Amino acid sequence: MTQATGAIEAGLAEPGESLLPDGRRSAGLIARSLFLLTKPRIIELLLVTTLPTMLLAQRGVPSLSLILVTLLGGALAAGSANTLNCYLDRDIDAVMKRTSRRPLVAPVASGHTGAGHGRPGTASGTAVKPGEALASGILLGAAATLLLGFAANWLAAVLADAAILFYVFVYTIGLKRRTASNIVIGGAAGCFPVLVGWAAVTGRVSWVAGVLFAVIFFWTPPHFWALAMKFRDDYAAANVPMLPVVASPALVARKILRYSYIMVAATLLLTPYAGWVYGSCAAVLGGWFLVEAHRLRSRLGTADGPAPMRLFHLSIVYLTLLFAAVAVSALLPWHGW
Repeated sequence: MTQATGAIEAGLAEPGESLLPDGRRSAGLIARSLFLLTKPRIIELLLVTTLPTMLLAQRGVPSLSLILVTLLGGALAAGSANTLNCYLDRDIDAVMKRTSRRPLVAPVASGHTGAGHGRPGTASGTAVKPGEALASGILLGAAATLLLGFAANWLAAVLADAAILFYVFVYTIGLKRRTASNIVIGGAAGCFPVLVGWAAVTGRVSWVAGVLFAVIFFWTPPHFWALAMKFRDDYAAANVPMLPVVASPALVARKILRYSYIMVAATLLLTPYAGWVYGSCAAVLGGWFLVEAHRLRSRLGTADGPAPMRLFHLSIVYLTLLFAAVAVSALLPWHGW
């Protein structure tokens, strides 16, 4: 769901997976493979932003049942979007080394030695068939809608559906293969979890949720472009025009820096509501991020220059700590002031 979400790109098949001796796929193999198509590590990052948002909306701790419903519903929605993304992008995934072991494209080995069934270790189809992945993605989305709608509220359900539709139709189908601005616009899908979390608690969406949306929106390009710089050749081989494929490393680094400044400015807009504890943390974390973004730009291409993956990994830590500061400020008895 989030390319911000999209960026971690989990969902790899384990090496050595094999079919049953008679050539059939086991139920365990199918279930595990469908689970991996949801990209669990991306879902974890989405939930990291959802729970602190709920705490801030409540100015405390919402009911445990609402927390569990919202997190589970959000996980189901994200899993739906990610599974449908894998279904639609299976041709790309088969070309890119980074994604070539995903269950929809990675061959599994036949475990039978009899005639007509192949030798041990020979390729014998994939762990998941495209139709199974499509059905799983649709069912996960339907489950998310019903769970959030009946157990939280229908605004939260509609927002979760909007995230799925945006990620699948706007980003995956509409933008990813057509424009270098794909992640700038499409990354908005990864911002919806904060709206879902806020709506689940309050039944509406406020300017505070909008600011949190903006923070993740401007965080996504630096986060993902750093990853795409590392895997530029992969995207080029798949004819996906990610910015690092169509622009020079220097231009990419400048754009990363530009979005980083906007992101940090957006984080500070929340200070009047979240309080000085949050504001102080946001300023320190933002300064840390900007130092690393400047370091990437100024030393890019030098022998001792930082690798883009350094900024990629830092961006995950940054977002996690920033939303931890949101959670702490929401739980302080004086609301951070």
